[in-house]
Amino acid sequence: MRRLGSVQHKVPCVFVTEVKEEQSRKRECQQFQVLASDRVNPVALEADVHNAVATEKLDGTCCYVTLYKGRPHLWARLDRKPNKQAEKRFKKYQHVHRSCKGFSWNLEEDFKSVPEQWIPAHRVKHDNGRPIPDQLGHIPGWVPVDKDNKQYCWHSSVVDFRVGAAVVLRPTADDDHRLEVAAVPLSDLMEQTLELIGTNVNGNPYGLGSKKQPLHCLVSHGSIRIRNAPSVDLQQLCSWFQQSPEGRVEGVVWHCDDGTLVKIHRHHVGLMWPDGGSYLGDRPVVIHVDWTSDECSGSKNLFTSLSALNGHTFGRLQDIQFEP
Repeated sequence: MRRLGSVQHKVPCVFVTEVKEEQSRKRECQQFQVLASDRVNPVALEADVHNAVATEKLDGTCCYVTLYKGRPHLWARLDRKPNKQAEKRFKKYQHVHRSCKGFSWNLEEDFKSVPEQWIPAHRVKHDNGRPIPDQLGHIPGWVPVDKDNKQYCWHSSVVDFRVGAAVVLRPTADDDHRLEVAAVPLSDLMEQTLELIGTNVNGNPYGLGSKKQPLHCLVSHGSIRIRNAPSVDLQQLCSWFQQSPEGRVEGVVWHCDDGTLVKIHRHHVGLMWPDGGSYLGDRPVVIHVDWTSDECSGSKNLFTSLSALNGHTFGRLQDIQFEP
């Protein structure tokens, strides 16, 4: 559902939010919390959020599939951020004005350099052909994953660059509660944004793999639907997060018919994440990865490890264990 390289976590909250001056539950260095009020965001109402499709907000790192050197390729998220001097000036302005509105950036001098291959994300605004920062002072963008760059080793682990395929987690075609781990051509994922989740990403809230046998996979944004989602009502959502097994998620993203996306995060209602496991990690999963030794050049990698489990079903996603 989510396409064109847009960045999912820039999606607005489904409710009008209020800032409270107390320690954030989400970011240790943030001395305020952004909390949802009981008023539905006018943007959400205009997009008919009450008839939208509710999907799980995933806790990982955002990726994008588009062409690189003429072939489908996995790109990693990389925001262009202010340098130290500009960041200091920006924070001082925010402290004085209690807002970032009206702050003026020098697009030539205020930002750190990025790799030559870097591209801005879609929907980033431009001024005279130059991308301009969002309200946080960041310019969201992408860089192609380099398999020889250790910084992106976990991105690289889910892709076979030679044949152009990726390890993807998704619901099975015949049962949307049951999951499958499958090898998918990158060409089938063109212009999609996805979430990389797994052992070494964001503290691994889904319990995937282990230090000895790490496991990572890509999940297309919007692919994990919430079957019994509550109404867009603050109290109902609070209760659902705390009492329903399906509510053990980081948040909810609603996909409206006109393409608008709105979300709510557990932190928007003052709840912790993760908190006692996840619904995704407890769902059954089947492995559908049939990779031959010729395809993987005889090397031991995630594709060959999963291929040894081809056809196996596990009662829970977090129970996947590779054969020795």
